[in-house]
Amino acid sequence: MNFTLHQLQIFLKVCEKQSITKASQDLFLTQPAVSIQLKNFQDQFEWPIMEVIGKKVYITDFGKEIASAAERILEEVDGINHKILSHQGKLFGRLKISVVSTAKYVMPYFLSDFLTENDGVELSMDVTNKQKIIEALVENQVDFAMVSVLPKGLPLEQEIFMENKLFLIGSGLQASNQKIFDQTDFKNLPLIYREQGSATRQAMEKFIEKNKISVQKKIELTSNEAVKQAVIAGLGYSIMPLIGIKNELKNKELMIIPIEGLPIITNWYLVWNKNKQLSVIAQAYLDFIRLHKEQIIQEKFPSYILPN
Repeated sequence: MNFTLHQLQIFLKVCEKQSITKASQDLFLTQPAVSIQLKNFQDQFEWPIMEVIGKKVYITDFGKEIASAAERILEEVDGINHKILSHQGKLFGRLKISVVSTAKYVMPYFLSDFLTENDGVELSMDVTNKQKIIEALVENQVDFAMVSVLPKGLPLEQEIFMENKLFLIGSGLQASNQKIFDQTDFKNLPLIYREQGSATRQAMEKFIEKNKISVQKKIELTSNEAVKQAVIAGLGYSIMPLIGIKNELKNKELMIIPIEGLPIITNWYLVWNKNKQLSVIAQAYLDFIRLHKEQIIQEKFPSYILPN
């Protein structure tokens, strides 16, 4: 037997996700790299540890035994590393964060310096939808979550990060040929929405309802990136967070359309379960954010300036 700790980590992640593609995304590796390591790991056993049917991975009974042993081995290794780093006065362990899809444009900037200063900390960040974030908070699967709309009915603590500004957006070509819109023009616009439950969609619907705007044509897409590309292609217009489209605005692929009542301004929040006992790492991260967030905003999001 000549397996590596890296192979054990990859195998456990595949067991968790039941997908090589999803495991590779979580591990920040290419799919071929994960497949090669799995093959090298499998070659050391006489019996199969997994079966791939279609795109789904099924762990065999033997594979489950190996996974259980692998988990114990990695826990022991973590324990050794923790003792070494603790004696050196360093943090060691994993920080688990779940973020809504548009927060992927924000969260990394509030993590990079902390992870650089604490190289014994591993990051597990899941980019997902609002419903799965609520489940992760309820089931105590994460230390923190980043959202733009606070979930209702949950006992949560919160830390405000920064403003989230949403504008009416059109493609650069379409918008450049349009007059300044007023709210009566909405009935003639093909509007592109995020899926039900999305915080961006909720903000958009709240604006339309509040202003009693008549909407006739509607397209629904399931990710911020899909909405952005659809607007660029000229399929319609949407109300979108500024944070995810600044490059497209700068390149004139998208344009902000001035209209009364916009931008919508909400906040990005870091939230955690009120009853959760924060780990040493989670508390250290929270302290870091409270101390440095204003500096990070000024350096990474200077005045939230719109491109000229």
